Amino acid sequence: VFASLVFTVTDPNDLSIINEFRKGLENPEVLKWPENGGDPCGSPVWPHIVCSGSRIQQIQVMGLGLKGPLPQNLNKLSRLTHLGLQKNQFSGKLPSFSGLSELSFAYLDFNQFDTIPLDFFDGLVNLQVLALDENPLNATSGWSLPNGLQDSAQLINLTMINCNLAGPLPEFLGTMSSLEVLLLSSNRLSGPIPGTFKDAVLKMLWLNDQSGDGMSGSIDVVATMVSLTHLWLHGNQFSGKIPVEIGNLTNLKDLSVNTNNLVGLIPESLANMPLDNLDLNNNHFMGPVPKFKATNVSFMSNSFCQTKQGAVCAPEVMALLEFLDGVNYPSRLVESWSGNNPCDGRWWGISCDDNQKVSVINLPKSNLSGTLSPSIANLETVTRIYLESNNLSGFVPSSWTSLKSLSILDLSNNNISPPLPKFTTPLKLVLNGNPKLTSNPPGANPSPNNSTTPADSPTSSVPSSRPNSSSSVIFKPSEQSPEKKDSKSKIAIVVVPIAGFLLLVCLAIPLYIYVCKKSKDKHQAPTALVVHPRDPSDSDNVVKIAIANQTNGSLSTVNASGSASIHSGESHMIEAGNLLISVQVLRNVTKNFSPENELGRGGFGVVYKGELDDGTQIAVKRMEAGIV
Repeated sequence: VFASLVFTVTDPNDLSIINEFRKGLENPEVLKWPENGGDPCGSPVWPHIVCSGSRIQQIQVMGLGLKGPLPQNLNKLSRLTHLGLQKNQFSGKLPSFSGLSELSFAYLDFNQFDTIPLDFFDGLVNLQVLALDENPLNATSGWSLPNGLQDSAQLINLTMINCNLAGPLPEFLGTMSSLEVLLLSSNRLSGPIPGTFKDAVLKMLWLNDQSGDGMSGSIDVVATMVSLTHLWLHGNQFSGKIPVEIGNLTNLKDLSVNTNNLVGLIPESLANMPLDNLDLNNNHFMGPVPKFKATNVSFMSNSFCQTKQGAVCAPEVMALLEFLDGVNYPSRLVESWSGNNPCDGRWWGISCDDNQKVSVINLPKSNLSGTLSPSIANLETVTRIYLESNNLSGFVPSSWTSLKSLSILDLSNNNISPPLPKFTTPLKLVLNGNPKLTSNPPGANPSPNNSTTPADSPTSSVPSSRPNSSSSVIFKPSEQSPEKKDSKSKIAIVVVPIAGFLLLVCLAIPLYIYVCKKSKDKHQAPTALVVHPRDPSDSDNVVKIAIANQTNGSLSTVNASGSASIHSGESHMIEAGNLLISVQVLRNVTKNFSPENELGRGGFGVVYKGELDDGTQIAVKRMEAGIV
């Protein structure tokens, strides 16, 4: 009976599983467990096994070089709290840990496990540390953390370096209130750091060296994690600026953002942080290199204007970089705007005059978004600014009105907001295509398209080397005060149209009288001259012609269409059907309208007879003047 009691000290189920564990190994001898049975929880206790009563609580075999798979029913060790299998050569499929509700520490890192089941994390409600680093899990397709892990509310350390994690970073990780260490380097993660990480209590966050497209987006959220001591983001596609609030991370000692697409000026708050290590290499940082307080700092392969800490940039460079900051650093400009001389020919969209001063900013359709920077006012020599067809918003800075040389400002097809500032020099301002600008700028005449002068108008005082715009505003300020100028502008808007209308009326009335008179004169002749073609029924076979007796002594002639005109000469012809008769002939055949050729008189005039050379008889009625 005593022997039987000794044999059953270890729970039979636990004993069965631990024996399967041993049998699956290629080299079980390194465990130094009894070859012919025994009791893991008995006396003496087996090496690497920790029991509580009859139940196995811990298996600790770190670094023994064990080879082989794990038993797939390992989760039947229901009282297991610690599992230390790290730094061996375990392989094959990981068993599910589902149901190991007492498991607190699981170290499976640095092995050769190749598959992880979907329910691996289910029910690990007391899990505090889980390490799966350096395992080729699901190497072909990759895998992602299941939502079941969020039930592990006690989780403090989660390390999964280089184990083929893929897809976006799970949002629930940012809401786990106990999680302090999250090391996910060298995986296949992509996308941004979720907003749920705001104010996370993490102390260590490693997201560096993601393969494929890598992680991307802004890093602003990390500036809210005030408990951070180590932040590794290098080897990704993070973009945007380093947030000014980074200075709030007073516990931070190690910051690496090497090899990303970060842009902009280094914030002074970062320069003043007493870090142990700061790595800024291989980005697109611009402007001056500040004097850093970090013990070890590197900033190679960037777009700084200078190479030495504390050296300042040229004023024109700073003005343009502040403009670039306002329009959110479009990649084309970031890639070309480097160095300390914007006139060296490399700065895209920038032209300079003979004195090597910036004269033209030419950035249409350049993917600009954001707002216009007041810093452009520091470019005193700029004459033309073309920013059409972008996605700019906000106001035109009032400081731009100080640009005395500015002659063209094209902001068409953006989303600029009113009010517009009042420029003090003549300026062609192109504004069409801005839906928020429903009224005209100050000093401009009313127009439905925010335009008073077409760009190709000869009245434009500003020559342009670019294609003409469809609508523009010409500012021509006066020497008067703004109040008087506004008042006179309002008067002019009313008076000028009225004066123009009155002038038009004054011109139109005499013109109308003249046209009517001419029209009457033109139509008088046809009513005063009648040609009767030869009538076959007329036995006399006489062509009858009626001619008005004009007061000016001239005669009327008629053409084939029946329209008449007055001529002062006597050699003109009268056409009647196929008969063409000279006026002089009419005089001759009627003996200059002699009384002896008179055939008769009537109420409308005297009729004279005549005979042409070919024997044709004609009757000519000479109508009295004024008879119509």
